[in-house]
Amino acid sequence: MNRFLLDKDNTALLIIDIQDRLANVMKTREEVVKNCLHLIELAKMLNIPVVLTEQYPKGLGPTVNEIKEQLPVYQPIEKLTFSCCEEPNFLNEIKKLNKKSIILTGMETHICVLQTCIGLLKEGFHVHLVRDAVCSREKENWKTGVEFMRDAGAVVTCTETVLFQLLKVAGTEEFKAISKRIR
Repeated sequence: MNRFLLDKDNTALLIIDIQDRLANVMKTREEVVKNCLHLIELAKMLNIPVVLTEQYPKGLGPTVNEIKEQLPVYQPIEKLTFSCCEEPNFLNEIKKLNKKSIILTGMETHICVLQTCIGLLKEGFHVHLVRDAVCSREKENWKTGVEFMRDAGAVVTCTETVLFQLLKVAGTEEFKAISKRIR
């Protein structure tokens, strides 16, 4: 059951390749960016580390401004590999965080997100795939990617579930701020 639990002290947020040229062709771009922003806001409040990757930024551009501007620190890990785990610097950074659970978001669900998920699971991490904070150009590809990751052992979840699982209790300042955001 431990893989289903999120705790702020043992969790990191991973945002994969939400970059200008890629995001511009996504039908659910606005929803994915909005949900990532909710997760970033809570991560800042609870001191949860945020890791950002960019796939070949010379070709796909930088991370979209909405996300870049809200990050505590903008230090993307650049990669050419589809799986972040195949980029040596990425695994070094993730392991340095000493967190067991990874909240997984990004683009595209059936390519970079999927391959990274499999790599993280193989490394022993508990992966929480936020299904409304990932996307693909085609809905069928998104669906296939989500199902594949669930079958592989990822916990498939949604933004609000992650937010309230990490908050744990109502009435706090963090709860009030997040509740306002998602109304």
